[in-house]
Amino acid sequence: MRYTTRALAALVLLPVLAGCGTIEATAPQPGSFTAPPLPARADPSPSLSALPATPNCGDVTAGPRPSRAGGPALDAVRARGRLLVGLDPGSNLFSFRDPISGSLTGFDVDVAREIARDVFGDPDKIEYRILNSGDREKALQSHAVDVVVKTMTMTCQRRTEVAFSTTYLMAHQRVLALRSSGINGIGDLAGKRVCVVDGTTSLDLLRRVQPAAAVLTVPTWADCLVVLQQQQAAAITTDDAVLAGLAVQDPYTEVVGDNLSNEPYGVGVPKDNDDMVRFVNATLERIRSDGTWNRLYQHWLADALGPASGPPPPDYQD
Repeated sequence: MRYTTRALAALVLLPVLAGCGTIEATAPQPGSFTAPPLPARADPSPSLSALPATPNCGDVTAGPRPSRAGGPALDAVRARGRLLVGLDPGSNLFSFRDPISGSLTGFDVDVAREIARDVFGDPDKIEYRILNSGDREKALQSHAVDVVVKTMTMTCQRRTEVAFSTTYLMAHQRVLALRSSGINGIGDLAGKRVCVVDGTTSLDLLRRVQPAAAVLTVPTWADCLVVLQQQQAAAITTDDAVLAGLAVQDPYTEVVGDNLSNEPYGVGVPKDNDDMVRFVNATLERIRSDGTWNRLYQHWLADALGPASGPPPPDYQD
């Protein structure tokens, strides 16, 4: 009882003392804000070389006719017992880790599995090699991988370095921005920082169509989403297929603007491995005709990209 009485007396005394000015309230101190760091290997002021001349190789999507006859490249894969596939685990909808199983999954992963199915009769006989966009050609040139299935646009420049299958998906470059940002397309990016992955055709196109934009390069498209969310970039530009996967992860973003280009995706193969290119084309021909392509598109991409009229028709050069 004695303690309680003293405590009550103290509570009564506090306002009296405050009124007499013996206790001064402390003014709130201003806080400090530190901007979050950019992702590892991000470059807010990349040294950009002169834009390369655009070579003309005719129909960039044309490839050799399908064949399962085999040859030295395919024989080496079969002797090894597994298909070495280069891809990126940070491309939502195309190649990403399932949060429950931890396994790689997505549209590109399933295309690679169909190739392995035809090589071995088993879609699981795959060893994945993780690649950034800028590493794709190098991995094929060094034969570190047998194929690259990684939203890889076929271009005349790339055809001087690697070989390609026929087209397995047609994408179009667009822009991703935060909703209500006032950005409605490439024309609104003048003077704004735009995130692009280094080593992609998206970077070259941005520099051609909107040279007034400031460029921030990062290793992966997932990094671009982070800097957009942190408002360290005003927008992202790349293929609508990739942007759709980012928008699925963040409902406060949206894909905006017109199509800026056609981006035909092909399976990359080491140059001069003609037998492997023809075999991959045979797999693509099969999945177009037996309904597999439509099933994979419906499962992975239809909700984000809308309905498709069917797989891109092949164009054969021989």
